[in-house]
Amino acid sequence: MSHNNVEAFFEDVITVKWGPDKKSVDIIDQTLLPGTIKRIQLSTKEEIWEAIKKLRVRGAPAIGVSAAYGLAVLADGIEADSFDPFFAKFKEYKDYLASSRPTAVNLFWALNRMEDCAKKNSGSDIRTLKDTLYQEAQAIRDEDVQISRGIGEIGFKLLENLKKDGKPVGILTHCNAGTLATAKYGTATAPMYIALEHGWKGDDMHVFCDETRPLLQGARLTSFELYKAGITTTVQCDNMASILMKSGKIDIIFTGTDRVARNGDAANKIGTSGLAILARHYGIPMYICAPSSTVDMSTLTGDDIPIEERDPTEVSAMWYSSPMVYEGVDIYNPAFDVTDHTLLSGIITEKGLCTAPFDKAFESQGMK
Repeated sequence: MSHNNVEAFFEDVITVKWGPDKKSVDIIDQTLLPGTIKRIQLSTKEEIWEAIKKLRVRGAPAIGVSAAYGLAVLADGIEADSFDPFFAKFKEYKDYLASSRPTAVNLFWALNRMEDCAKKNSGSDIRTLKDTLYQEAQAIRDEDVQISRGIGEIGFKLLENLKKDGKPVGILTHCNAGTLATAKYGTATAPMYIALEHGWKGDDMHVFCDETRPLLQGARLTSFELYKAGITTTVQCDNMASILMKSGKIDIIFTGTDRVARNGDAANKIGTSGLAILARHYGIPMYICAPSSTVDMSTLTGDDIPIEERDPTEVSAMWYSSPMVYEGVDIYNPAFDVTDHTLLSGIITEKGLCTAPFDKAFESQGMK
């Protein structure tokens, strides 16, 4: 796939963009993929909140961009003649959107950044302030593209080290930390897309996608976008990871994350911790791909990360014509688990590859 074709691919699957006249947020409804590719416009606070809550837009960076875009759109509709009444309504919108998902730190990071922007420009007239908020939201998106590219370049160097004559590099990933989860390159998939930009062919790598129960983001989303990009792709059930690793088909594992604690513990889609345990057993390097905004230095360990529990029907009924769990049986459905830092080969941020001790590595990258 040529560089131009890579760019065409990204245009086809752009996750978040402005709606007409910047009066709405335009997203791909990821709950309908891969069967239906449908874009929807979000203009009310309820629509934006529901899209984040119901995973119509998902992935930590994409959630952050969508929230920033959404807050700019909502702010544009505030009728106020001075800063104080404007900011009171702005803060109401911000707090409402922040209640949509409890774990993804990028959501709060982006919303807080928009609030800081509003405060710094409190002396501006209201129209100028609204325009500045639009510019800040766009800056958050543009920076996310560069962050993902930085992660991809570092990950690509790891892939280059594994490339052998005539043998594709075997890569395993979990959930979707791809272009659908970010503004462009993804995090865990960024090394693969950067490889294409550096001239690799799609069959120079073979990506194995965990289906990722119960919402099947790997099967529905990651395999969809990688296949569309021309990369050799295989889907397997989550509980097939061990035999896949034992077969020698996996050289490296990349996953994303929703929050990284100071010590390097990383919360990601449920099942990631199990992959890390298996990878350690089979001697396969595993890397978390994390924008620096995802590293929460105020959270000391993974024990302090809140774990969202989701609707039990995602397990029992979502993909079935009739419920496949007997009525009355309890269902446990945590959205995330925490991978212990001792199981990780490294954490890749846009600033560099971090290795243990992670707190010192994060501090060396300017995180506080």
